[in-house]
Amino acid sequence: MNRRNALGMLAGGSALAGAPQQALAQASRGLAPLKITDVKVILTQPGADNLVIVKILTNEPGLHGVGCATHRERPLAVATAIEQYLKPFLIGKDPEAIEDIWQSAYVASYFRSGVTLNNALSGVDGALWDILGKRANMPLYKLLGGKIRAAVPLYTHASARTLDELEDQVRKYIAEGYRHIRVQLSVPGFATYGAASQTAEAARRARPRGVGDSPVFEPTPYVNNTIKMFDHLRAKIGFDIDFVHDVHERIPPPQAVQLAKALEPHRLFFLEDPFAPEDVHWFGILRQQTTTPLAMGELFVNRNEWLPLVQNRWIDFIRIHISAIGGLSLARKVQCCCEMFGVRTAWHGPGNVSPVGHAINMHLDLASFNFGIQEENRFSAVTREVFPGAPEISGGYLYANDRPGLGIDIDERAAAKFPYRAPGGSRGNDRRLDGTIVRP
Repeated sequence: MNRRNALGMLAGGSALAGAPQQALAQASRGLAPLKITDVKVILTQPGADNLVIVKILTNEPGLHGVGCATHRERPLAVATAIEQYLKPFLIGKDPEAIEDIWQSAYVASYFRSGVTLNNALSGVDGALWDILGKRANMPLYKLLGGKIRAAVPLYTHASARTLDELEDQVRKYIAEGYRHIRVQLSVPGFATYGAASQTAEAARRARPRGVGDSPVFEPTPYVNNTIKMFDHLRAKIGFDIDFVHDVHERIPPPQAVQLAKALEPHRLFFLEDPFAPEDVHWFGILRQQTTTPLAMGELFVNRNEWLPLVQNRWIDFIRIHISAIGGLSLARKVQCCCEMFGVRTAWHGPGNVSPVGHAINMHLDLASFNFGIQEENRFSAVTREVFPGAPEISGGYLYANDRPGLGIDIDERAAAKFPYRAPGGSRGNDRRLDGTIVRP
């Protein structure tokens, strides 16, 4: 298919609508209609995280696509969903019928919007878009409307045990060119999200009888410590650098309101996940209480979770984990919806997003007017061996390589050198002093 045909499909309707014309053109050239011939699931762990990659093969020699289906905590469940259910569903279908495949696969299990099946669908969806870009001989961002920016600005992660160590890290990243930095500080004597835990024996002794051993988290010391952290950083660094902080849904909603109000003078770029997904209606209260910019969405899997936050302008940044909602096809619709309400994108992008997933984030970032910021994950030399074409990071920016499609692939032989070290992981090990489980 030439570039004009590819663009015509995107401008005039779904890939399915153009399928009869494509079939006729192929028949006139003596070619068989394009079909999916195989769906492979590749499980690999070249770093700390269990990655799930989907590779779709076609009857056109050498034409294949890759997508990200990574659910670090339950990767084998996703792999089973792909191999046992999606693969038989897909064999023989036209890989350019992306929208029809997404919609029909989404309802095929009747029950929907679950994170396992969403991740499975995301892997398929990303691979189909990769194939479309290769057929059009264009990088994916061009199929999404073209570049709005030359590269993607990133925020990096700084965390430390002490204020002085944290300040040193921030200054190092500033020297490397970063203008946006997430900062997390250990809470003396307690467990902390995003920084080294320092659960002290004194905290364990303060527990009542009958509480098993676990890291100890308490919201009040955390809130006080976070305010102290920003007092120090703004006094030492000033206000020319944008700071991000992740609450990670760990504290009761009233304390999250108190924290957001207390941090107002420090002018954060955004405060992430002040509430758990179960408590999202608190955003309506918080929006009336503070001007601190708010980001949310990492755990969302259903449009009814994020849509009220966007349409009511209760948040400033959407933080969705793209594979958890079903992949690029839905994420681009989320992005367009958010643009209409002045909400910017900040797609979830730590190590439990594969390099293929980061490539999808990047292409959408490059073509989105309402892009806000992208979370950074640095790819090791080993990871780049497994994923040739992984996006380049330099000076606080992410760069596309301009190869057709996603511009990234997976070396199956290299991936096989790094099998899973465990079948996944678990969250939720921290507990309050009284033994109550703490949300991750």
